[in-house]
Amino acid sequence: MENNRNFFITIALSILILTVWQVFYVNPRIEEQRETVRVETEQAAAQQDAQTPQASGSQGDASSIPATSNGQVPGGSTAQAAAANREAALAATDRVQIETPRLSGSINLRGGRIDDLLLKDYRVTVKKDSPNIELLNPAGQQNGFFAEVGFTANEAAGEVPGPDTVWTVEGEPVLTPASPVELSFTNDKGLTFTRTIAVDSNYMFTVADSVSNAGEAPVALNAYGRVTRFNKPDTQSIYVLHEGLIGVTGEEGLQEIDYSDVEEDGQISPSKSTDGWLGITDKYWGVALVPSTKQPFQPRYSFSSQGVPRYQSDFVTDQIVVEPGQTSTTETLVFAGAKEVGTVQAYETDRQIRQFDLLIDWGWFYFITKPMFYLIDFLYKMLGNFGLAILGTTVVVKLIFFPLANKSYKSMANMKKMQPAMLEIREKYADDKMKQQQAMMELYKKEKINPIAGCWPVLIQIPVFFALYKVLYVTIEMRHAPFFGWIQDLAAPDPTSVFNLFGLLPYDVPTFMMIGVWPLIMGITMFLQMRMNPTPPDPTQAMIFTWMPVVFTFMLATFPAGLVIYWAWNNFLSIVQQGVIMKRQGAKIELWDNLVGLFKKKPKPAE
Repeated sequence: MENNRNFFITIALSILILTVWQVFYVNPRIEEQRETVRVETEQAAAQQDAQTPQASGSQGDASSIPATSNGQVPGGSTAQAAAANREAALAATDRVQIETPRLSGSINLRGGRIDDLLLKDYRVTVKKDSPNIELLNPAGQQNGFFAEVGFTANEAAGEVPGPDTVWTVEGEPVLTPASPVELSFTNDKGLTFTRTIAVDSNYMFTVADSVSNAGEAPVALNAYGRVTRFNKPDTQSIYVLHEGLIGVTGEEGLQEIDYSDVEEDGQISPSKSTDGWLGITDKYWGVALVPSTKQPFQPRYSFSSQGVPRYQSDFVTDQIVVEPGQTSTTETLVFAGAKEVGTVQAYETDRQIRQFDLLIDWGWFYFITKPMFYLIDFLYKMLGNFGLAILGTTVVVKLIFFPLANKSYKSMANMKKMQPAMLEIREKYADDKMKQQQAMMELYKKEKINPIAGCWPVLIQIPVFFALYKVLYVTIEMRHAPFFGWIQDLAAPDPTSVFNLFGLLPYDVPTFMMIGVWPLIMGITMFLQMRMNPTPPDPTQAMIFTWMPVVFTFMLATFPAGLVIYWAWNNFLSIVQQGVIMKRQGAKIELWDNLVGLFKKKPKPAE
């Protein structure tokens, strides 16, 4: 029993350490990063204001570099002055409107870039009148974020479509799933570029570029694509989530590059690839390019601090030779939207995009995390509520591991029966720990008791706990998913607090005092579960067992409400299961005696 308690305490303290890290390291880190982003944004705005009077293309970024035939991808933004607001930036250029069931926005005819995109299905907060998520923004904004494809070539090819090219739109300038748009550009060397942009009913754009050579000599071109952004999200660099530059290309496969890493290295160039994708990912949103498989391409991830700091994932293809009188076509897919599991995986299958599902950060334990999500999602489709799906998932997990848990609780019940004999051994060999341990082992062997069997339910719960935490934290399906009553977002902490009587008193409380209803329920169920067992004879262990539910109540109050609901429900089911098994085994349930003992007056020590 002593070993069992020690092992249980070790596991519990490990969870406690991770929880303390969440509260005192991760949460303050988020606040610190938000302040850093705010300062950087203000500095970038000041730099843009100082550079606005300069001539076009003189901001010191790489967009003013002449196109070359060595496949150099343009960097930075176009020479677009900083606008007072988003509306002014959009009004500064001619545009093709985007209107789909799930997207609205526009394509900038200057550069043919997708730099204005709103997600119709997602809002900033849970309020119904909250604004829609602005995924992409023009380069003239502090939070500029866009996707662009184009060409580079030598002077013999003349001007080719790049960041500053002004395209001409053919027909109705509105892009819908049923009506692609066609753009055209002709240079002085007899090259005609025709760009057809299509979009599906979700988040995938198809950009098909055709080059017709009406000249008398062959022309060599390189196609490029890039995803560029100027700001960093508030949640980046959190240990359970990757946000930053990402791609699956070449022999390296998955490349996850943090903003801090690319800032330090400046440029990261994996090996050349013939398939794959690359882009920039946020917690819930992503923008990715899928180059054509017709030509090998060189992927690259870079950071530039010149002018306005920018982060960029880009690629450039090998040379495309267009013979006189011939036409060459290259196609690039552009994903820009919410990282919905079903949508992303459908693109991987239907469009044959290598490991596109890794755009969602399932983590190292994906073999637990992904099945956990699929189970919750399946139950959600049956029950219509993600909170109920989490409760159902807990029951399913309990059923799966019932044989092992049943065996463990039986062993614990047998351990309780043997307590008088164990106490007698401790008293008999109180001064000889070696003989005490030997006698204990003989007793275990004789009674066929496994002293650590009772730890298995706890060990099983740990990976399930972290898998559910990962699902709640990274999958957009859980974002703003309501339960019942005051829980309107299972991915956020319980918004109530006992210290203002759950909102009845008219004042806010500090974050560390936000102890809501569900954390209290979790703490109570954890307290009752621990009181099912006899009070440890060791004073230190007894103190840990007494205060652990209180500490966990405070710690888990900062975790997603869905996770706390899972933990409380799991504790309740464990209490019922353990009680039934102990009763069948004839072992005494210590719960009532332990609760009464808390209120009994302790006898004074004899003088």
